[in-house]
Amino acid sequence: MQDPFTFTPPHPIDEPKNEEAKTPPKAEPMPGQQDKYFWAIYLMLVVISIIELYSASSREVVAGNVYLPIIRHAVMLGAGFVVIFILSRIPYQKFIKFIPIFVVGSIVMMIYVLVAGDIINGARRSFSFFGFALQPSEFLKLSAVLLIALVMSRTQLSKNEETKTRGVKIVAIMVLIMGGLLFTQGLTNTILLMAISFSMMIIGGIQMKKLASVLLVYVLVAGAAHQLKELNADLRAGRQTTWVERMKRYSDKSVPKYEQKIDANNRQEMYAYMAQANGGIFGVMPGNSRETSRLPLAFSDYIYSIVVEDLGLIGGLVLLGIYLSLLAHAGHVASQCSRALPAMLVIGCALMITFQAFFHMAIVTGVFPVSGQPLPLISKGGSSILITSIAFGIMLSVSRFAVKSDKRQEIKDEINSLPEEMRAENATRL
Repeated sequence: MQDPFTFTPPHPIDEPKNEEAKTPPKAEPMPGQQDKYFWAIYLMLVVISIIELYSASSREVVAGNVYLPIIRHAVMLGAGFVVIFILSRIPYQKFIKFIPIFVVGSIVMMIYVLVAGDIINGARRSFSFFGFALQPSEFLKLSAVLLIALVMSRTQLSKNEETKTRGVKIVAIMVLIMGGLLFTQGLTNTILLMAISFSMMIIGGIQMKKLASVLLVYVLVAGAAHQLKELNADLRAGRQTTWVERMKRYSDKSVPKYEQKIDANNRQEMYAYMAQANGGIFGVMPGNSRETSRLPLAFSDYIYSIVVEDLGLIGGLVLLGIYLSLLAHAGHVASQCSRALPAMLVIGCALMITFQAFFHMAIVTGVFPVSGQPLPLISKGGSSILITSIAFGIMLSVSRFAVKSDKRQEIKDEINSLPEEMRAENATRL
């Protein structure tokens, strides 16, 4: 017998249908604490930059105002700090939709420079934008990092081996296109780009067979490009002559460096070697550099030689250690990320900065042939400081907003905050 106090409807009550309930709403990422280690590395580089640029700027001193070069540099560093501060407070998930725009814009800028850019040291390297000189080659390096992170995080989600292979091919093709554009200005940037992309693919867990194929393609394309340049008489008459002469001087070991005569062709590298020799073990202290007034581009392409002269071998090794610690900490952060995208972003940005520093140091110390390459955050240059600041901002954003715990709810919220095709698990997580 039915309880008289219990109401039973004659028909079941239909619950109101809510189409939006079928798709879980995207969770807002919960910010963590600011990464003090990244900030400490950044501040150390800024302090060294201000001190050493002041020491290396004697060629730029304007009569009546010896502080003008360092004031300009400090303003650029201040603008870079603002960029870092803003980006560090934006969840890395919001960068995804801007990456294709950044990549396309960088390629367009590079093509424009090759056609109508300002000629610097015999090559078109930059163009003026509202009074600022922009170098698209710097933008192109970061574009490659962001694009590789995007493509590899997409392809890792799929269990289909064909899809993963297609992702590797896309990365290799895009690197070759960007490297080809950079090759018109010099070989160093192209090699740097290939080194960064190859390292990111290794960290991303690409199979050795595919890595070997990519490396083979890189070598063959680089060799073919070199042969085309050798056959092009017009290029040999221009910038190509400079590259050939530099390679000849680098490969010629018949005469020791200290016995070679200084001329217009080798004065940059020779004065750089003399600066480092003058620094010795402990250096002559900032402001006492002997070679800064004679060394061309002491404030940019050769600033590491002034660092060694001022701070000695010990100071040069300390600076090298700072860049290495940046890469090590980025690797630590990447290994803790639960998703592949933030891991690839943070390690890619760190690789770009660290590899560029290594290339600069190798060129200045004579390990690599002479070529222009700024030292990140240390050298004078608006484009280099801007791109390095963006990279630091991205790393700080990842370290703050990427989930690095094993809490299921936090991981679920992060997954829901990412596009469906970007939710691949971090294969390198420890």
